[in-house]
This record gives sequence, C-alpha cells and structure tokens, in this order.
Amino acid sequence: MLRHVDSVSASIWVETGEPCTVTVEAAGRAYRSPTFTVHGHHYAIVDLVGLSQDIASYSVSLDGDQVWPLAGRPASRIRLMPAEGPRRMAFGSCRTSVPHDSAHVRTHGDDVLRAYGVSLMRAGDEDWPDLLLLLGDQVYADNPSPQMLDYIHARRNTEPQGEIADFEEYAELYRQAWTDPEIRWLLSTVPTAMIFDDHDLRDDWNTSHSWRAKMARTSWWPRRVVAGLGAYWVYQHLGNLTPAERADDPLVRELTEGGGDGGPALDAFAAGLDAEPGSNRWSYTRDLGHTRLIMIDTRCARQLTPGDRRMLDPEEWAWLEEQAAAPARRLVIGSSIPFLLPEGVHGVQNWNEALCDGKWGRTAQRLSEQLRQFVDLEHWAAFRRSFEDLSRLLVRLGRPAVILSGDVHYSYLAKASAGQIHQVVCSPIRNPLSRLLRWANVLTQFGLATLVGGLLALLAGIRRPPFRWRVTKGPWFQNALATLTFPDEVEVTWYESTGDGVRPIDSVRLS
Repeated sequence: MLRHVDSVSASIWVETGEPCTVTVEAAGRAYRSPTFTVHGHHYAIVDLVGLSQDIASYSVSLDGDQVWPLAGRPASRIRLMPAEGPRRMAFGSCRTSVPHDSAHVRTHGDDVLRAYGVSLMRAGDEDWPDLLLLLGDQVYADNPSPQMLDYIHARRNTEPQGEIADFEEYAELYRQAWTDPEIRWLLSTVPTAMIFDDHDLRDDWNTSHSWRAKMARTSWWPRRVVAGLGAYWVYQHLGNLTPAERADDPLVRELTEGGGDGGPALDAFAAGLDAEPGSNRWSYTRDLGHTRLIMIDTRCARQLTPGDRRMLDPEEWAWLEEQAAAPARRLVIGSSIPFLLPEGVHGVQNWNEALCDGKWGRTAQRLSEQLRQFVDLEHWAAFRRSFEDLSRLLVRLGRPAVILSGDVHYSYLAKASAGQIHQVVCSPIRNPLSRLLRWANVLTQFGLATLVGGLLALLAGIRRPPFRWRVTKGPWFQNALATLTFPDEVEVTWYESTGDGVRPIDSVRLS
C-alpha cells in the first residue's frame, strides 16, 4: 500500500507471509527494509527518499523474489505531492468487505472504491487524485461478512460469536478488505490517509460513560479493544506518519529494533491507550501547499464526563487550536462524524445531551441515554460544548474551511451562514441503507426533526448555536465516493458506480 507521500518521499506499507527483507525498486534505485513481527504477522514500511520526480512504475521483492506488480495489472506509479498542494483529493467512508458477485451487489450495491480504481486504470493525469482520505469504518469488526464469519467459526466457538475477538481475526479482516485485485492496485498507487470511526472497533464506541461501563463488564471486550487499537496502529495509523515521525516514535523503534515478536509490546501500548486516551495522539496534520489537512480523532479523544462531555478532551482541543491557527490558505478537516448535521437533527441531539445530563430528572436521564445509544445520537451536536468551541474557532480564523465526514450513510453538502465553512459528507462507499431506512432518514432527519428539533432544544433551555447553516445539496443515499479539486475555486463532486467505472452524481463549487 502506498501511504505517506510528499514532494520528496514516498512510504510503502507491506505485509508478508514470512520474515524477510522487503525491497522496492523504483527509478533505478533500490530501497530496503526488514520486516517486524506482531502476533506472528510480518510487516514493513519502506521509505523512498530523496525523490525529485514522479515514478512511472515500481516493483516489490521479498528476499529477492519479485511479488509486485501482479501480472495483467497496470503498473503501480507514484505521483509526488506537488509543492503547491494537491490538485485533487478523493474521500469517503463506510465500506463493507463482501464479494463482488451479483448476489452481494443486490444486497450491498457496487463497491465504489473498486469502481473508482477501475476508472483510474484508464484515466488521464488530470483525473488522478493526489491523496485518498478514508474517513472511518474501513472495516466492520462488529458486523463481519459471511466469509469472515466462516473464518471465525472455523477457529473458535467462544464469545463474541458474530464479531472479531483478537488480533489474528483483525489481520484476516483487513486482508479480506484490501486484497481484491482492483483494490490492491488502487491502494498501491494512490497515497492514503486514514482515521477510524466506531465500527473499526465496535458500534457506538465511546458514545458515553455508561457505554464504556457496560462494555467493561463484558468478558470479551478488554481483549477486543486491545486487538482493535493494536490492529489500527499497524494497518492504518503507521502509514499516516511521516518517515521522520516514525523515526521518533518509541513504539516503532521497539517493534523494529527489538527483535522477536512485538505482540506483547503492542498490546501493552493499546491497553494503555484505552485506559488513558491522552497517552497517544491519533489525530495528525499534513501541510499540503495551499491546504492544511487536519485529521481529527473523534472517538478515542472524547471526554465522557456527564455534564461536561467533549468531543475532544482539553489536551486534544489545545492541539487542534494550535494546528488550525498555523498559516494556511484554507483548512480541510477530516472528521469521521459530521460537524454540521441537518439543523433539526442538531437540535434533537442538543436536547438529548441535556436530558442525559439530568435536565428533566433521573427517569428522563436514563431513557435519554438509552435513546442516545439506540439511534446513534453522538455527533458533534451531542457534544455541544465542543461544537460551539469549533464553530467559534473557525469563524475567528476567518479562512475557508471544508469539513469532510462520513458515518451517516448518506451524502450531502451544508454551508454555514457565517464565515466560509462547508460540511461535505460522503458515505457510504459500500454499505447502503435499505429503502425503508432511507425513507425513515428523509422523514426524520429532513422532515420531522426540522419541525421539532429547535423546539425541543428550546424547551431544554439550550441556547442557539453560534451560527446557522443549511443543507444545500443532497441527501443522496447510494454508495459513493467524492473528490475535491483545487487550488482556486474548490469544487466537490460525488461519484457513483456504473459497474465498470464511476460517473458523477452531482458537482458544486464551494464559495
């Protein structure tokens, strides 16, 4: 997988079947890295440094035996990030990993990430993205595919029966997600930046203090959360880091230099993170010429204190303030969950949070907490203090800000009345809502909630948000992937699958 790429370097992530030395040959040079081992699985990141031009093709060898590219597939190329910033950025979230046969297309729709890869095989340079952002639910640990369930049931009959239990199963889950030939090719030739959402660990992950208390009483959860965070570190987070950041990371050094199996060290790291989220930062930034990209951890960094809930704890919020204030022409913020929901839903989530904090008494508090978890009332609006903090920060900075999100399984564009703030949602890549749930979302989130959300918030004594906003495009409920094009007038385009490629659903310039 091609991961971090800048104007002078590129990092290639590899998983191998045995310990070995991984060699990447590109532009007449060979770059090497030995594998490191975690729970019997072997990984390497090979950094190609000192690059001065794009690479038309590269190959990968393991102990001298070439294993990439695959026969019959286009060459994997590396396009360096232009010094002035990206020309095009693709993004999306929520992708289930089921086969691409007609039966699964009927139930899950076409895989738009796969279709996008097919389109890129014949696309010209002007259509090629400089970066692909995967904004959460890259895998579904709590709702595995039938193929993944077969794997689970073949190795154990213990709890959790229908979910991932340990690192070994996470490794297989990621293997099934990323080894389809078209997906493998796409991920080998388009740089990726990732952040998790709840299903990478479990539905409603860190929704509230009571959710954590309930899961802590579940016998299999401690092992699962350690495996999930450890697997995320290996499969997603490691490639988000620059070569310099990895060189300074103590865990990277321990795993790559310590020898032996690093599973216990990774498990200890992950267990500490679950107990003390502030012990590591999953959020990160990239300076991309005209754009500053900030990818925010909206799951592990939460403060869940009743009466003082925060999407980002004080330390994480201080970091975000500092990163957002750095010089940049514009901000692109990756948040797995939407910042600007339809206004009525925002009011409902404000109201629910107030009741969860005891606004209408203990009975309403208990029922509201049940409602919060049952219908996923856990977006920025359900952490109102953090919503207002970020709203004021973006207005105060006064520069264009585009917030990219997924999670809700429909796509839309919202524009704030103050400042130059846009919310762009693209979800799902492959996990569509049923027709019944689509209509239910239209009626509740764009109909009923619009009428009652503001009233409920008013009855709970909640002040108005710092600014108004409205949905200006969408919603669309089909599987989709989106792109932003730069550098002057930013344009967003949503795409759907045609079966053997993609076509636009809609496109709009952000002004």
